[in-house]
Amino acid sequence: MTLKGKKILLGMTGGIAAYKAGELARLLGKAGCDVRVAMTEAATRFITPVTMQALTGQTVWTDLWDPRVTDNMSHIELSRDRDLILIAPASADFLAKVAHGLADDLLSTLVLARRCGLMVAPAMNVEMWDNPVTQRNLRALREDGIAFAGPAAGDQACGETGMGRMLEPADIVAEIEAFFQPKALAGKRVLVTAGPTEEPIDPVRVITNSSSGKMGYAVARAAREAGASVTLVSGPVSLATPAGVRRVDVRSAQQMFNEVKAAVEGSDIFISVAAVADWRMKKPFAKKIKKANGRAPVLEFEENPDILAWVAARKNPPFCVGFAAESERVEANAKAKRARKGVPLIAANLAQSALGADDNAITLYDARGSHSLGRGPKLEQARKLLAHVAGMLQKAKR
Repeated sequence: MTLKGKKILLGMTGGIAAYKAGELARLLGKAGCDVRVAMTEAATRFITPVTMQALTGQTVWTDLWDPRVTDNMSHIELSRDRDLILIAPASADFLAKVAHGLADDLLSTLVLARRCGLMVAPAMNVEMWDNPVTQRNLRALREDGIAFAGPAAGDQACGETGMGRMLEPADIVAEIEAFFQPKALAGKRVLVTAGPTEEPIDPVRVITNSSSGKMGYAVARAAREAGASVTLVSGPVSLATPAGVRRVDVRSAQQMFNEVKAAVEGSDIFISVAAVADWRMKKPFAKKIKKANGRAPVLEFEENPDILAWVAARKNPPFCVGFAAESERVEANAKAKRARKGVPLIAANLAQSALGADDNAITLYDARGSHSLGRGPKLEQARKLLAHVAGMLQKAKR
């Protein structure tokens, strides 16, 4: 697992979202993390240290002057072996302390004296979040390189609705996974297409390709984890947008083409994962086709635009990656597609073994030959793919 063996110091501040920290600690432990908890006095008013100790199996720390630390330097010793300090929930008050370097309790002193990375998961009322003072503090924290997990918009315990809701524990774990990924694409702008397209036959019928969108969404997430700015142009799927990714929803191949044309300018990498329908109706029926005594309707098709080929043929195109889901002769068809599209890299797989599944077996084809990624979860495959792309870009610079 990505987080196995990672040592996390989970810092908790006062707020109703503290109840989520119990599940967060459990998920981190399940992922193989060593979790140590430090709480502010206010946090203990919402959830007890006994609860957090039971969930982590470790002593919970609350006092800067705890006599169990023989040299009274708990603010140093408790973080020195940690890979990350995560503050969840991070209140407006605590974020203000960190932004201004204040250290008047154990947790704020731990943060100021740290050598490891720091991530905060903000949790506060929408008015507190929107307050100009808070926004100034947030800008200062970002400028200092502090990582953020959230917040999200939604219903709040106070009865109001808006930005400031703490991310759900599983989403915070995903942000921590992203934090530890190599930033091989830092500063790059990546454009990804994902999912199927639907081409209308009449108002209620479509032709489409089978695609869950899982691989494309995994690629978008992996690119963002690698430090890139990511735009995802997605056909109709039932998947949540990866955190930090800009998503544009489309239905047809022509709509996807239009959005790619609008977004490709300035993109450094284009990864065409979408299962774009090759054909569309020449003239879709304006009304629902009715059965006519067993006679099937005559459907006339025309080709959809070839999005990948169009991008690759541009003057100074981005680095282009195509996907080939084949039913047979994977290697031969992938190599032919790479040559036909004029792209540096094709990722190919046997369609029957990947459609709708959570794992995949991918082989990459470039000018140097073939490179098997083995079989594994689609996110793992996406990370390997992006690492290969980063390597190719690095070699191209030399």
